[in-house]
Amino acid sequence: MAQFTVNPHRHDPYKNFKFKVKWDGRYVAGVHRISALRRTTEVIEHREGGDPSMRRKSPGRTTFEPIVLERGISHDTEFERWANKVWNFGAGPGAEVSLKDFRKDVVIELYNEAGQLVLAYKAYRCWVSEYQALPDLDANASSVAIQSITLQNEGWERDYEVGEPAEPAYTEPAG
Repeated sequence: MAQFTVNPHRHDPYKNFKFKVKWDGRYVAGVHRISALRRTTEVIEHREGGDPSMRRKSPGRTTFEPIVLERGISHDTEFERWANKVWNFGAGPGAEVSLKDFRKDVVIELYNEAGQLVLAYKAYRCWVSEYQALPDLDANASSVAIQSITLQNEGWERDYEVGEPAEPAYTEPAG
């Protein structure tokens, strides 16, 4: 069976380096790493008294791992603004948490090498449980300063409305 139905000539899976993140209907600038989307379903073992020495297994509770977003530090304050909805130090007693809108749905989009949208996942009711405003700073290092947020979520699912696009054929440049 072909892995790609619209593009049967394609044999290589999609790469992991073309993606975008969106919340509140807007793309978030500069995200360069997203942790894996992972869920785990607990295994419940049981046996009846008359069963031979074998256990039966059935699914239990499902948990969804936190999603970590990283990006180089810039003047965009989107990470900080969301993190401040969960805990804002200067807000005053009783106003530290924005109960009205601290949760957001997040969309993660994957693109092929031609820049066409090929997959999308929606993560639901996310909120920032950890915010790293500044990394360790080191005058002897030579690297980009990274900030990150850790998003707790109540589940995610694939957006099946995003299908496999017809990939464009290569054409020789006129000349």
